[in-house]
Amino acid sequence: MTTETTTDTTTGTAAGTATQLRELLRRARVVLWDFDGPVCRLFAGHKAERVAAGLVEWLAGRGLHGLLDDTEREAVDPHGVLRAVDRRHPGSDLVAELEERLTKEELRAAASALPTAYADPLIRTWTAVGSRLAITTNNSPRVVRSYLDGRGLTACFSPHIYGRTTDLHLLKPDPHCLNRALSAMGAAPSAALMIGDSPSDLTASSGCPVPRLREILGRHRLAAAPRPCCTATSTPGTWCAWTTA
Repeated sequence: MTTETTTDTTTGTAAGTATQLRELLRRARVVLWDFDGPVCRLFAGHKAERVAAGLVEWLAGRGLHGLLDDTEREAVDPHGVLRAVDRRHPGSDLVAELEERLTKEELRAAASALPTAYADPLIRTWTAVGSRLAITTNNSPRVVRSYLDGRGLTACFSPHIYGRTTDLHLLKPDPHCLNRALSAMGAAPSAALMIGDSPSDLTASSGCPVPRLREILGRHRLAAAPRPCCTATSTPGTWCAWTTA
C-alpha cells in the first residue's frame, strides 16, 4: 500500500498518520475481509439494482406484491428485500426460496465481478508474511468461493469463509460472522483487523470489537461513518484506518 496525502486528526501531522497506520497493520495477525467492495466489485456487470428488482417482481408474481412497502419495493440492495421478507416471515419456506434465488443471482454476478484495485496482491502479500485471512460477509459463502476459485485466491482464506446463513437476523451489522471467524481462528479481537466499506461493517466491528480499515472506492463516501483518526490514500481508492476498537 502506498501512502500519499494523509491527514491525522489526532496529531495533525502526516508523519503521525503514517506511524499509526503502520502500527495498525503491524499488529494485525488476523485480517477479516468483507467481500463485495474490499475484495471485488461483485455487481460490476450484473447490477444489484436489477437483482433487487427481480426479487420484487418474483414476489409480485406469487401474489405477494403487498408484502413489501413502497420503500422496500424500490430498494437498490437485494439484501434489503431479503431482510424485509424475513422480518415478516422469519424462517419460512418463502424466505428460504428467496434466499436461494438471491444466491443464484450472486453466483451469476460473480462471473463478471471485477477485482478491487490492489486487493489481489495485498491478499497474497499478507498470506506470504504469515497473516491469517478470513472472509466475513453478508453474501453467500458459495459465491465467495466461486470468485476466489476464479482468482486463485481460495487457499489464502480457506477454510475461513463466513457468509450468509439461514439465520438472516445475524447478518451484519450483527457481529456474528466476525465472532465466528475469530472463534474458529483462535484470535483475540485486539490481534485482528477488519477491512470493510459500509456502515454495517463498522457497526459489526464495533460489536466485536475489532480495529477496522475502511475502504472507499472512487467518490463513494459514507455519511454515517465516524471520523477517522488517520487516513492514507492509495490510487485509485482511499483507505481509512480506525485505531479505536
